[in-house]
Amino acid sequence: MAIVINMPRLSDTMEEGTVAAWLKKVGDKVEEGDILAEIETDKATMEFESFNEGTLLHIGVQEGETTKVDELLAIIGEEGEDIDDLLNGGGSASKAVEDEKTDDAIQNENEASQDKAESEVALPEGVIVVTMPRLSDTMEEGTVATWLKKVGDTVEEGDILAEIETDKATMEFESFQAGTLLHVGLQEGESAKVDDLLAIIGPAGTDVADVASNFKVGSGSAKKEEAPKKEAPKKEAPKTEVKKEAAKPSIPTPVPSSNNGRLFASPLAKKIAKEKGINLSQVQGSGENGRIIKQDIENFVPASSGASVGKFVPTGQEDFDEVTNSQMRKAIAKALTNSKFTAPHYYLNVEFDMENAIAFRKQFNSIPDTKISYNDIVVKACALALKQHPQVNSQWFADKMRLNNHVHIGVAVAVPDGLVVPVVKFANEQSLPQIGAAVKDLAGKARNKKLTPAEMEGSTFTVSNLGMFGIESFTSIINQPNSAILSVGNIIEKPVVKEGKIVVGNTMKLSLACDHRTVDGATGAQFLQTLKEYIENPVTMLV
Repeated sequence: MAIVINMPRLSDTMEEGTVAAWLKKVGDKVEEGDILAEIETDKATMEFESFNEGTLLHIGVQEGETTKVDELLAIIGEEGEDIDDLLNGGGSASKAVEDEKTDDAIQNENEASQDKAESEVALPEGVIVVTMPRLSDTMEEGTVATWLKKVGDTVEEGDILAEIETDKATMEFESFQAGTLLHVGLQEGESAKVDDLLAIIGPAGTDVADVASNFKVGSGSAKKEEAPKKEAPKKEAPKTEVKKEAAKPSIPTPVPSSNNGRLFASPLAKKIAKEKGINLSQVQGSGENGRIIKQDIENFVPASSGASVGKFVPTGQEDFDEVTNSQMRKAIAKALTNSKFTAPHYYLNVEFDMENAIAFRKQFNSIPDTKISYNDIVVKACALALKQHPQVNSQWFADKMRLNNHVHIGVAVAVPDGLVVPVVKFANEQSLPQIGAAVKDLAGKARNKKLTPAEMEGSTFTVSNLGMFGIESFTSIINQPNSAILSVGNIIEKPVVKEGKIVVGNTMKLSLACDHRTVDGATGAQFLQTLKEYIENPVTMLV
């Protein structure tokens, strides 16, 4: 019986694959373990071996073509077998497979309906199910950092139950009910989706074992789990194991890879060998009929005196540590990926003379109980420049552009788990000391995980400063929904030319990342010219 071979998932992130080369053609005999094709994934070009034997009856994707994972790649069966029925479905799967899916769907629906009829579980009188709260607008799941109450404790309305780590900060979660803490659904350090079971509160001594065990994930109420969802993965497990088992005996013992002077090697193996400068005649192939494959090249060790040619010599030991991603790290990754792949970034790089700024700051800080930083000067200068260039202080929407008349500056702050961006509201209206105090207060809260969502929302522009780490220049990813972000480097003492003479000077490099949908190149350049006037002559910010 003919077997449909679908595009395999050859990496954990692979969604589609491209056929780089077919190593079998229609009509060829295929043995279990033979290399069918070389597939280009999102990470590498890999050899795909057959787990079936028979004749290659059909090729669904030609060399250079791309298709999604699980779409039709090839069909293997008995020579001359009729495969018209398998192709009538449009090339994604066989009719038999589709029928099987339909039967499974019907069975799952029937089982789900049966479960639904008996799903409601009555809560004992006075018992309240507390679910994972949504503590920020982007929160999808939370982690219990600390429980401030333990099972058996009396809980009053307004008591702090736990500290919950969200995608933005660690926040206190207070109870809106009074009673006794009867059950804890998550231990410290464990995570759950929003609306999943967090705790159960009710009258002391109430048995809530059934409530906890029958709570339906994400429902916000006590319900039984739907069995089909749990059982579905079990059907896949045997298939995966069979493939892995079948692959092991298919690796033949290395044999000479040449025949009458001709070398047999896969295109990928040839490419890698050329890049590494490896002579293929020195490599023994472990593929079909002694063919050299990618693995042979990667494991090849040049022969030393007295050693056999192409001997596989394992060296070293692979080792690694795994750290569970925090909610903040997940949120940062998601936001930055979205920004980088949706906003067309471009960068404008400038270098400012900092002599006047250095003298200005020194004189300003001579005032008792006053201390401002260079970062405060940059934030204030940006705020004033943005009022003159509202296009840089804008936000992009599908059908419109919003030009903000207010200026809220986000200031990037490094914390152990990543990066947060607290916001200095109405920065253009604040004095330098006020900006300095606000930034210091927000940075302290950020490092202690005490920032509230309100203190991290509403920015119209962002400043990221790595100068204190000695970084001379760098570029940043735009903090959406902002249209731009300014990267600020260290002040460097170096030779500069002034009035035709080389003298010692102090300069600072800045890079403005802009979203080209809202900020054109000339607009960004004009903003930097205005910023230059303020920073190189900071006394003008006081006028």
